[in-house]
Order: sequence, then structure tokens, then C-alpha cells
Amino acid sequence: MNPLENRFLNRVLHKALWAALLPLCALWGVAQAVSNRLEAHSGGDQAGAHTPRRGTGRTAELPTNWNGAALRPLALSEVEQRFAARFPGSVARMTDGTQVLVLRTVHQPTRMLHPATDCYRGLGYRIQGEQLEQQADQHRWRCFVAERAGQRLRVCERIEDAHGQGFTDASAWYWASVAGRSNGPWKALTVATRL
Repeated sequence: MNPLENRFLNRVLHKALWAALLPLCALWGVAQAVSNRLEAHSGGDQAGAHTPRRGTGRTAELPTNWNGAALRPLALSEVEQRFAARFPGSVARMTDGTQVLVLRTVHQPTRMLHPATDCYRGLGYRIQGEQLEQQADQHRWRCFVAERAGQRLRVCERIEDAHGQGFTDASAWYWASVAGRSNGPWKALTVATRL
């Protein structure tokens, strides 16, 4: 076999190997998610024993203050209510008078916990200046500016697990939770401040 044929054969075998491995990796991820969901619904672990069922209206205990300021609850919009009815956890909105906080509590890995940038884009906002920041609380947050019809908001978000491990990326959180490297319940906090 000449070198050109050998190189071609190696390339074909390499691509065939990748074509076989990629579906196996996807199946492993699905199997992990299904296993975690079955365990949560069967009451096999403490986090799953307290998992609210979709549409039950049960919510997590809400914080009463934020950075020293008292919080008061806000009603969910119609869009947020529809989302919350299908969300595997709870969704709450609160304000300290200057900021709006959205707290999503999650009891199992889900693709429904997506970045705030997706929500704001879906509502017609233009996203600018997305970056990671270490704030006064010494935690890393993902922050951006959302603008629509002359209204500008500074939005920051993070996800925290039951042991205080933080995530600034929903996809990284999802894969860590599916792989068992992060344990719930998880809290995703989004803070929006008018500029």
C-alpha cells in the first residue's frame, strides 16, 4: 500500500471511529439524565424527596433581604407563569426597590435552566458587553447590558449548588449536574438593575 492510500485509509478509519463514539457519548448523557430523574422521582435521595411536581405551585423559601435591603415579592408575568408551570422547580421574582431578582430553584438537571441572555433576547432586548465579574460578595457572576426601546438594564446571574459551588454558565452547570459533580438543589439567581 502506498503512503497516499495509507493516509486515506487512516483518515477514513479515524472518521468512522468518531462517528461511532459521538452517539455513544450522547446516549451516556441521556442515560445519566434519565437515571437522575428516576432516582429523584422515586425518593431515592434527599434532594429528590423534596422535588416539587410540575404545576403544583410549590415554591422554595424566598430570601427576605438582599445585600442588607428588604425584599418584597413581585407577581410573575403571564409569560413567566407559563414557563413556571412546566419548570422542574420554582420561579420567584422579588425587588429591593432598585433591583429585580429572579430566583429559580431547581431540584434536577434540566435544559430549561438556560442563560438570562436567552430570556432577554426572546423578549426583544439587544445584549451587549457580556463578561464575567467578581463582585463584592467574592463570587463570580456573568453580567451583560440588555437594551430595548431606550430602556437599559444591567443583568448579572449565577447558579449555585447545595455545597456553594458556583457556575456562571448554564451549560457547564447542566453537564456537571448530570455527571454528578454538582448536587442540588440548585439556585439560579438573576439580578437586573435599571441603568
